[in-house]
Amino acid sequence: MSERRSKLEIMLTVLGAVKSGIDKPTRIMYAANMSWNPTQKILKKLVSEGHLDIIEEPSVQRAKKRYLITEKGASVLRYFRGAEELISI
Repeated sequence: MSERRSKLEIMLTVLGAVKSGIDKPTRIMYAANMSWNPTQKILKKLVSEGHLDIIEEPSVQRAKKRYLITEKGASVLRYFRGAEELISI
């Protein structure tokens, strides 16, 4: 059985998914291998900290949310990926 991921690992996974072009909440959820409620909490936290931006596209039934990584989020991702390479665990 594998160990649980830390919140940092989960946030970096989400940032990496968004940077790779996955921008819809459900697709982000699948890419990060998470359930819906924790995904929503992580996305809300990343938006509030300025790592992600939300783009709401109006549609016939309801607005569709898409997420974009900000420069701050990309910088955080680069920093921790670099640290990960230096410390191979």
